[in-house]
Amino acid sequence: MRPGRDAPSPAEDPTPEPVRRQRPTWVVAAFALAMVILLTGLGPLAPVDVQYREPDLLGVAFVVASVLALAGLQRAPLAVLAFCSAVVVLNTVAGYTVAAVQWPVWIALYACFAGPRRGLRAPAVVVTGLGVAGYAVFSRAPASVQEAASITLCVLFAMIAGEVVLARRVREEAVEARLRSERRERAAQAERAVEAERARWARDLHDALGHAVNVMVLQAGVARRVFDDNPAFAQEALGHVETVGREALQRLDLLLRADPDITGDGADDLLSLVERVRATGREVGLDLPRLHVDPGTSRTLHLIVQEALTNALKHATGPIHVAVAENDGRIVVEVLSTGARRTPRDHVPGHGLTNMRERARLEGGTFEAGPDPDGFRVRAALPLRGQVEGVTS
Repeated sequence: MRPGRDAPSPAEDPTPEPVRRQRPTWVVAAFALAMVILLTGLGPLAPVDVQYREPDLLGVAFVVASVLALAGLQRAPLAVLAFCSAVVVLNTVAGYTVAAVQWPVWIALYACFAGPRRGLRAPAVVVTGLGVAGYAVFSRAPASVQEAASITLCVLFAMIAGEVVLARRVREEAVEARLRSERRERAAQAERAVEAERARWARDLHDALGHAVNVMVLQAGVARRVFDDNPAFAQEALGHVETVGREALQRLDLLLRADPDITGDGADDLLSLVERVRATGREVGLDLPRLHVDPGTSRTLHLIVQEALTNALKHATGPIHVAVAENDGRIVVEVLSTGARRTPRDHVPGHGLTNMRERARLEGGTFEAGPDPDGFRVRAALPLRGQVEGVTS
């Protein structure tokens, strides 16, 4: 047998942390160079005047059979290796040279080491050893050091080349798997960002329109009930409906045209907010100090009170009390509603409490809501970033 070509060198992989340690290319190259020098030095010791059988139809059939067998390498590399090794032995018994039929053996051995099934490696070495032994027994050429070195070189090259290719394939698959994972994560992050933005717009639309619609419904109901007995009061109530509707349209316009955070609502507008609720005929108490806080906290405070008043209008019939105070570096707001209405069996909870809790969390505060001996209490504590001057309204 004669040595084959050099094994392919592994490609450069930019991955900073390879999955498996790959054999350095220079080791394979140095080994090949050493074997070439060794075989060159042993050339004079090679046997001469070996008479092989002239190629005929049977010899061609051996070569064609071993080459055609390579078509099954991907599905059954070990079976192909066994078949090609058997062809080499039969070829040797028939007296032909193995110059052509040996190459499918090395290719099949390479395929066994380059494939993902590591369990094929030991059987592949055994099958190759049996084929080499059969060749050594039946070969017409006497045994020589150069022949043994040549066979050893081919075997080692096939195994090392297969190992290098497998290592590179494993690394590439690991990199591809990591890239797929990163793409999935980016897609998930984008989806979460879209959901977060959708939730924010839902909260803003709910805050901008929910309270206004509830106030308009209550005031329209009041106007309808007193229209015959007190037309002047009914006209006043309808005027409030028109005013609240226009303000809601303005807020909606700001949401659609500009930053949703720019709505003009803040802690200073709490008094007008309470007055709109009072115009529906509900009794609302307000304890409000003069606040000097940043716009974000001021707007969050306004929205929490607005939503709490909206819930009180829908679910309670008694007086409502709103209290704002400074406590230990935080703005604390409490909205107490009394005279709870009976909840229908088919009632579906809304998003008011969830929105208030989320707004308090985003501002770095806390939120609590639940039944109270006096009714239903909503309490939020927000970080104070300014001064508070006591004033009661």
